[in-house]
Amino acid sequence: MSTRRQLLPFAALSASYFAHIGFFNPYLPLWFKDMGYGLFAISLLTSAQAVTRLFAPYAWGWLSDHSGERVKLLRYGASAAFVAALGLWFPLSQWWLLAVLLVMFTHTSAMMPMSEAAMAHLVSQGGGFDAKRYGRVRLFGSLGFLLTVLLAGWWFEHFGMRHFPAWTSLTIAAVVLSVWLMPDLKEAVPLHQKRLAVLPVLRQRPVQWFFAAAFFHVLAHIGIYVFFSLYLDALGYSKTMIGVLWAVSVVVEIAWFYTQGRWLPLLSLTGWMLLCSLAMLLRMGLTASWAHVLWVLVLAQALHALTFAAHHTVCIALLSHHFPGRLRGRGQALYTVIAYGITGVLGGLLGGALSANYGLTSVYWASAATSFVASGCAWMAWRWQRQAAR
Repeated sequence: MSTRRQLLPFAALSASYFAHIGFFNPYLPLWFKDMGYGLFAISLLTSAQAVTRLFAPYAWGWLSDHSGERVKLLRYGASAAFVAALGLWFPLSQWWLLAVLLVMFTHTSAMMPMSEAAMAHLVSQGGGFDAKRYGRVRLFGSLGFLLTVLLAGWWFEHFGMRHFPAWTSLTIAAVVLSVWLMPDLKEAVPLHQKRLAVLPVLRQRPVQWFFAAAFFHVLAHIGIYVFFSLYLDALGYSKTMIGVLWAVSVVVEIAWFYTQGRWLPLLSLTGWMLLCSLAMLLRMGLTASWAHVLWVLVLAQALHALTFAAHHTVCIALLSHHFPGRLRGRGQALYTVIAYGITGVLGGLLGGALSANYGLTSVYWASAATSFVASGCAWMAWRWQRQAAR
């Protein structure tokens, strides 16, 4: 049975990694805007992260499954990302900036899938996936995100966006420190397990509908990840208030992760997927229609407890079920590629084209439509899972 001491390094990595994400993702578009880039150029540059998720997670996942050296690979990835991030300090043309981001994201985009694969093994020992134990570790990531999204919002409001490269270097340095403090554990790789194939799993209908539902659900979420700060800025919200509104979503996320062991047994995992996608439909509709009304926007952000936190845990649990043992790394990597890589590229570029031609509000109406499709796919996943359980 996994112990608190075994899981502590994963909590530290989660906290430092999401502390980096907490400032980087919300304020990266505003840094680009501060440098004079237009909406389409911003969407292209922010899509660099998604582009690396098309290939890097599965490559790292395959390597970690076949070598068992997850910690060594995490150390290399974090250290290489730190060196790459130093390129942000130099005079930046659009193409130099794109190259730096591509190298940096290639080494960071697989860190969480590898970490989640290793942690899923610990929280699944002795039976099924332990959502309570997983949530208590994952909430440290949310706390890290909450800290930096608020602090960075205040900082950039008072001192401007010119310190963005310094924030990047400092937060990635914290990630580097956390992975080098992890115990250098290597998983044994039995010869017969090296030959385990992913394709037979992908032929299963419940797995196919799971990935379809995850794809459209996260595609709807790209409107938040890429354009939300720009949208709020265009509506006249200050950078401090933008940070506060991001923080609202993280507070409810923390509450969910802390208490999810109480709620998840109330529905099946695929039932939760369906509920989360319906909540996403409501959230995107509210954001598109009434974002100028603060209390409505706060309510929409509070739905993040379902649209991200619950959905993420359910996906990790389903991945642990469908891709057990030595398939874990590749299962996590496929999830990252399908749900975050392809969606990030499509959502970023299509959202950029929509916003440039029809305004930022159109992105959220498109996200609402995508949420509706996600709900249909989640319903099919629920239906197939029920049939499989009979």
